[in-house]
Amino acid sequence: MLVSDFHYYPLDFKRPSGTSRGILTKKEAWIVRIWDDKNPKIKGIGECSIIRGLSPDDRENYAEKIHEVCQNINQIESYFNGELIEWPSIYFGFEMALKDLSNNGERLLFESDFTKNEAQIPINGLVWMGDKTYMQKQVQEKIKTGFNCIKLKIGAINFDEELSIIKSIREQFSAKEIEIRVDANGAFQPDDAINKLKSLAEFDIHSIEQPIKAGNWEAMAKLCQITPLPIALDEELIGVYRLEDKIELIRQIQPQYIILKPSLVGGFKGSQEWIDIAEKNAIPWWATSALESNIGLNAIAQWVYTLNNPMPQGLGTGQLFTNNIESPLEVSQGHLIYNQSKKWDLNELLEA
Repeated sequence: MLVSDFHYYPLDFKRPSGTSRGILTKKEAWIVRIWDDKNPKIKGIGECSIIRGLSPDDRENYAEKIHEVCQNINQIESYFNGELIEWPSIYFGFEMALKDLSNNGERLLFESDFTKNEAQIPINGLVWMGDKTYMQKQVQEKIKTGFNCIKLKIGAINFDEELSIIKSIREQFSAKEIEIRVDANGAFQPDDAINKLKSLAEFDIHSIEQPIKAGNWEAMAKLCQITPLPIALDEELIGVYRLEDKIELIRQIQPQYIILKPSLVGGFKGSQEWIDIAEKNAIPWWATSALESNIGLNAIAQWVYTLNNPMPQGLGTGQLFTNNIESPLEVSQGHLIYNQSKKWDLNELLEA
């Protein structure tokens, strides 16, 4: 018989991190453990974590829902097929823990050349919002440490200042040398978005994530038709649970790319549904972590490697926290690697 428990493990940012939704100082996370009562030494570990104000399951009774699923862990399949679909980060945490348990609780959810340290995953270097000086400093650091794909969060400071940061990158590096992605987090107004996209397009930008707020399919579809630079849907996918609704969203909007955050779209299963629909429509995709600890980041990285997607993924966020869990994951020269000589430090989690 399966047994499960959980505990709260908030992640503290080394530096308050800015998005167009505000400043983040803490990421709320709960660590889930599952084991068989006949073999309690082998435990599967998962992470349920939310971004306040963004996660669709950011609700007051979040911890109570995790507790309920732990109490009924032997009915987990009925939860997966039912109400957990609308609790995507909890779905993902239990999906992750069960996958880990089924592979002997060694945090090797998907063994591959990546986990053998024979292959690496290219990732983008993330530049957080801040004043111009701070953003430029981050850009220089990312390029110096070997990233050739830079993602800038925009929409919080003066747009002309943001353009000047991008211009300064392009004055030094061509699009072949440094790929630039920008993420507006829905900051542009629908009636002004096209002008901003035209300004950005002058700098050979790879793509822009979510230029306008999610939920306005008609405006987004129109923008995707006339945009001078590719649009990637991100928040637009959040809260769309039924397969037929996912198919309809892609059919109506016809984006140039989609971005998958398993914690926000229902784990491996929910993400795979989006991937299947996108690929049927010849729409490329990439995956991004949603500020998980190394427990969640490890699961996403191992999973995405098996899908043979050559694009840089958004998986470099593990270095943001003062109290992240020690793991074999490392960022080196713009790639995520699984350094087997580094071990997991899970004593606190396994003995809690």
